[in-house]
Amino acid sequence: MTIIDNAVYVNGVRTADPVSLEQTYETLAERGGMAWIGLYRPTEAELASVAAEFGLHELAVEDAISAHQRPKLERYDNNLFTVLRPARYVDAEEVVEFGELHIFTGKDFVITIRQADTPGLARTRLRLEHNPELLALGPEAVLYAILDQVVDDYAPVVAGLENDIDEIEDQLFAGDPNVSRRIYELSREVIQFQRAIHPLADMMVQLHGGFAKYGVDIELQRYLRDVEDHIQTLNQRADSFRQLLQNALTVDGTLTANRQNAASVAQNEEVKKISSWAAIFFAPSFVAGLYGMNFRIMPELEWTYGYPFAVFLMVLVSCIMYLIFKKKKWL
Repeated sequence: MTIIDNAVYVNGVRTADPVSLEQTYETLAERGGMAWIGLYRPTEAELASVAAEFGLHELAVEDAISAHQRPKLERYDNNLFTVLRPARYVDAEEVVEFGELHIFTGKDFVITIRQADTPGLARTRLRLEHNPELLALGPEAVLYAILDQVVDDYAPVVAGLENDIDEIEDQLFAGDPNVSRRIYELSREVIQFQRAIHPLADMMVQLHGGFAKYGVDIELQRYLRDVEDHIQTLNQRADSFRQLLQNALTVDGTLTANRQNAASVAQNEEVKKISSWAAIFFAPSFVAGLYGMNFRIMPELEWTYGYPFAVFLMVLVSCIMYLIFKKKKWL
């Protein structure tokens, strides 16, 4: 169903529930007040209908049709077109899932267009309907409440990212070989999250610029400033997450290099030991081979002490080589 919720409000009270867009237009013309139309992936014909009725700018309508827009706030005469990227964190997969929400606000209407299944705006609508004084402030109050919900829903995302970053710090010093990939993938999610929240600060500045010109209620201005404070905190946290992950990647590279160097040093020590013992054992083999060539003209062959001398020579050379390698700390 394209129309999720459709109502006309007078002085902050829900007075009509039209079943079609045409009935909404008629009710609004007869009773006055404010129309709030909630649409889910509307057709081009439906968008064309509300655009013609409320004078929506063709460029904003085109953006709403094509979707996949960055967060932004654009003013067309007395109408505002706002794009938000609601988010939720899927902890099991360590990914941030984003929705897309388009909001048209004018003098007597609010049109919300969702391009994803979540998040719904029923909670926001119910909150406002339980606070008719706030809802009576008009479309600006609805825009504030939607902004407030979207920003509040970022808090679990921040908590999820923070928890996973803490786990990465433990993995780093535990020598987990999979930590590099996890750091890279989490960095990608943080960057996507930053792209969703960084534009919000400029959007709030734009809203402030219209407070005086469009006579925004002073109490509503205070509410919007509170949202702005939350946005600044979110941006600071997201920036710190990115920096922490960059530092973690650097530390991981350093620890990996240190482990490789340590392994290389240990390997070199083993090679030294093997080479030393090979040289020591080679000396007796050389002497034995020399005397085993069976030449007849070898004075030692007929010498009474020839055999003991050969054995003594082998032991002596081996001991000398052992002492040399020991002094060089190869053994």
